[in-house]
Amino acid sequence: MRILIGLVAAMLATSASAEKRVVTADRYLDVATGRYVEHPAIFIGDDGRITNIADARLVKWSADVRHIDMSGKTLFPGLIDMHVHLDGPADIGGYRGLEFTDSFFAMTAVGNARAMLDAGFTTVRNVGSGNRNDIGLKQAIDNGYAIGPRIVPAGYALGATGGHCDSTFLPPSLEKDRKEEGIGDGPEELRHQVRRQRKFGAEVIKICATGGVFSRNTEPGQQQLSEIEMRAIADEAHQWGIRVAAHAHGADGIKAAIRAGIDTIEHASLVDAEGIRLAVQRKQPVWFSMDIYNTEYTQAEGKKNGTLEDNLRKDREIAQAQRDNFRAANRAGVRMVFGSDAGVMPHGQVGRQFATMVTYGMTPLEAIQAATRNAAQALGRERDVGAIAVGRYGDLVAVAGDPLQNVRLLETPAAVIKGGTLIERTR
Repeated sequence: MRILIGLVAAMLATSASAEKRVVTADRYLDVATGRYVEHPAIFIGDDGRITNIADARLVKWSADVRHIDMSGKTLFPGLIDMHVHLDGPADIGGYRGLEFTDSFFAMTAVGNARAMLDAGFTTVRNVGSGNRNDIGLKQAIDNGYAIGPRIVPAGYALGATGGHCDSTFLPPSLEKDRKEEGIGDGPEELRHQVRRQRKFGAEVIKICATGGVFSRNTEPGQQQLSEIEMRAIADEAHQWGIRVAAHAHGADGIKAAIRAGIDTIEHASLVDAEGIRLAVQRKQPVWFSMDIYNTEYTQAEGKKNGTLEDNLRKDREIAQAQRDNFRAANRAGVRMVFGSDAGVMPHGQVGRQFATMVTYGMTPLEAIQAATRNAAQALGRERDVGAIAVGRYGDLVAVAGDPLQNVRLLETPAAVIKGGTLIERTR
């Protein structure tokens, strides 16, 4: 046995000499099994992907391998937030957005992306932005002009005229003569919008199936796209190899979206027992992304930020129902992912949602899996993110302690590593 261990160590040391970085820690969480792996040495190549995972007590590496020492820390995979708006400053609500020029919101997205990375979220799905700010920011990050998470962008969200994804705050005299980007009425117009968003860089399609909380002249329970329209969107997107996320608060809209083949249901606030049953039983996986923390912020700070009272009313009315339905959906076996709706709340605070998920029925492991393993599956990117495994990106988050015992440790990561690079902290 000693000879075998020595041979393995020698082989690992030889292979390690070709690597560029190695991360060591007390342990890491294998999110597939829910178990800790002690004394890891995680080797990461030039392309930012994990090339080898060894026992740090049995392997040595050459001097040209950069060592990132996380002694005393627990590692887990870089977190994934499936519902963010990077170009949405949380402290600007209602009509206050009209105080700023159009490009202002793209500028704020740079800082918001950095705040999410510092919070441990190395991948985010941006479900709708103005002026395709999410696509531009992704390109800037990927090409080294900005620092932030990996972004899965949607471009413009799709919806019906006068619906949640349309502009509903201005009078007719100030509206443009043509439809807003992303707005379509009928299956063929919406198919065109799917093609148009993909053409200009969208990697996910976001639709508004129901009314919303922070739009004007819509109610969260209202269905605003027909099942036929949603099916056309889903069929078109799937033909192009991309997935669809549906903003859906109301029970009827949720059920129509599930039947239409939509991949993720965002908010799912007023889902009923039938909707939960449909989600559990659908052969093609469907995932719920329920933002059950942010009402703490919106109710405390919304009025000061300029949010209209009617929007705060809607927020109050659905908040507890959404949390209760989160518990019911999770208990019934609905597939769940982590989605914060960052932009409604400050981007750097999204880690606070983990504790709320645990309060409403998840174990700490289930909450972490929602933001890692499950999210990667829902994105269709299991080869890239969502686990500490050979072949995946070296995206790691370190905490001082055991998040399976105290999930609030996720609110203040000790360190964040993206693609094998230790992110210098800004806070």
